[in-house]
Amino acid sequence: MSESFDATTHAGLQRYFGSGATRSAAWRRAQLRGLDALLREREEAIAEAVHADLGKPVAETWLTETGYLRTEIRHALRHLGRWMRPARVGAPLHYQPARAFVQREPLGAVLIIGAWNYPLQLCLAPLVGALAGGNCAVLKPSEMAPATSALLASELPGYVDPKAVTVVEGDAGVAARLLEHRFDHIFFTGSRRTGQEVMRAAARHLTPVTLELGGKCPCIVTQQADLRVAARRIAWAKFLNAGQTCVSPDYLLVHQAVEERLLELMKEALTHFYGPDFRLGAHYGRIVDSRNFRRLDALLREGELVTGGGSDEASRFIEPTIVRNVPPDSDLMTGEVFGPVLPVRTFATLAEASEVVASLPEPLALYLFSRDRSEQRELMRLTRSGTVCCNDLLFQASIPGLPFGGRGMSGMGRYHGKAGFDTFTTERSVLCRSGFPDPDLRYPPYSAGRFRLLKRIVNLFS
Repeated sequence: MSESFDATTHAGLQRYFGSGATRSAAWRRAQLRGLDALLREREEAIAEAVHADLGKPVAETWLTETGYLRTEIRHALRHLGRWMRPARVGAPLHYQPARAFVQREPLGAVLIIGAWNYPLQLCLAPLVGALAGGNCAVLKPSEMAPATSALLASELPGYVDPKAVTVVEGDAGVAARLLEHRFDHIFFTGSRRTGQEVMRAAARHLTPVTLELGGKCPCIVTQQADLRVAARRIAWAKFLNAGQTCVSPDYLLVHQAVEERLLELMKEALTHFYGPDFRLGAHYGRIVDSRNFRRLDALLREGELVTGGGSDEASRFIEPTIVRNVPPDSDLMTGEVFGPVLPVRTFATLAEASEVVASLPEPLALYLFSRDRSEQRELMRLTRSGTVCCNDLLFQASIPGLPFGGRGMSGMGRYHGKAGFDTFTTERSVLCRSGFPDPDLRYPPYSAGRFRLLKRIVNLFS
């Protein structure tokens, strides 16, 4: 376990990377297999730690943390050889004989700052890309999930190369001190405000950054939707992890003709998922801390209550809550909810719904329930977002082959699968030529005739 990080530790990581130890495919595979072993062998301890931090049920932890990560790791192991293979590039005839190719090389020592809402996944998913890319890494788990942070700090060094991976625990002050060092890349998941601070710190060293910031993700339901399926999937996705998911639907836009039916079906789904008394259900999480509880509790009083509204600060419990007739200037609509409160507004046309989406900063995800392909195409034409998912939610973030990331105010950069490998590597262009032939035509002095011939040859074969 590492509780501090200083110039000596930083230099040690840089030296280890400089030794070339992390570059081989064998080393990279060994680290990925080590991560997989951690998730497999310590699955029960991980579930206990995440439950201590968030009250998350065991099944949710497997689905969104351990099982999710093991899928990422298996995908990386399966494709690593192809990702590492140099890509051949054709060289024009007048450069022959020559070999031209692009190879992806590791960046060096990278910093990964995780978030509390998925305290294991949001640390280790970027680490999969960093290790597949052949880097050394400093991992800073969130102090708001102390049990998971402590588990990572104590267990991770036993499963991956401790000379290449360092876990640093601590609060925002520790993160600020980490940012004083020059890393070769910074990967941050968290709030927009903190993301701005990370970017300012990175600018001092001209360090590239990946920012995963979230935002208000809309879910639109048209008359062409399968309402029963939409109700079940929206209720599940919104209240998973007690609504503390960056890609969960943050507000619902439903066609005015189907609003009543959809809301009734969502109420039925919630009762089926969590029972008549949500507090007694074993499949529903809790709010991370008292500060966030009080923020969310205040939002329960906005709009017209459809279902839920109950809360208990002592246990950090807030019922799955749906409110309708929410004014557009209310806190529920102007800021990210990031909790188990779903505001609902209606629309008459898809263009009207698109205007609501366009009036807010670009979200990390946009959801549409409609069986009409033309509506799907129209919505994507009229809106901007990091990702889109039609007739389901969240799963666009769980397919390793789909690059995941934000746009505009919801972040920058991509990861998952090859996108994660690409984020933590850089393209290096290579040209190898022989010493023969070596025609005089390329060298001065350039007579008028030689210059005309040189231009003709270059233009002919370019």
